[in-house]
Amino acid sequence: MPAGTGVLRGTVGAKGQKTLSHLAGVMVSQVLGRVHDSDLIRAAQRGDRVAFESLVRQYDQAVLRLALHLTGSEADAQDIYQEAFLKAYRHIGNFRFECSFYTWIYRIVTNLCLDHLRKRQTRKEDAPVAIDSSGQEIDLLDRVSDDRALANPERDLMARELGKKISLALGRLTPRERMVFELKHYQGLRLRTIGEMLNTTEETAKNTLFRATQKLRSSLAKMR
Repeated sequence: MPAGTGVLRGTVGAKGQKTLSHLAGVMVSQVLGRVHDSDLIRAAQRGDRVAFESLVRQYDQAVLRLALHLTGSEADAQDIYQEAFLKAYRHIGNFRFECSFYTWIYRIVTNLCLDHLRKRQTRKEDAPVAIDSSGQEIDLLDRVSDDRALANPERDLMARELGKKISLALGRLTPRERMVFELKHYQGLRLRTIGEMLNTTEETAKNTLFRATQKLRSSLAKMR
């Protein structure tokens, strides 16, 4: 037995061993998932449509949820969903395995959503109310610091009015700022991953998130 093994076991204990086993299981699952994706991608690159359809089934709901969160419109989300997988099918031969398929397809979706938001902003349409996967309005005050709102006993009664104010505040962000904010807070993605999806650096994504948060706080403060 290697030196220190007994100490490690004593320190970890039964609960720690279960935790380590769980983490090991998650890591193995992730590795196997990537290997499975790689096999499907290579098959799809050889023209196997069934393999590509398997990739679609694995990621279709995640892609649709992302498009819905970023556009706030079910119709637009469906259009982007269709366009994203069509684009992925056309360009699967260019996949170089430098990132996961998850990151690659998310990058396609975020770029399509960025283009969509920019066009909508150019037309000066009102920003949509942010909604979750069940179609309910999302209260960003849970994610943006607002001590006054938390201390206000009438906050629940003002929910609809606050929803409109939050929608307006989101609409004042640039498309990229909104994209980074929502990928971070709605999707829970790391800034490094967001940077990869938007073809930029982690530091740039971090700075964009900071600007977006500051703008939201400022906008909401003025609307009180």
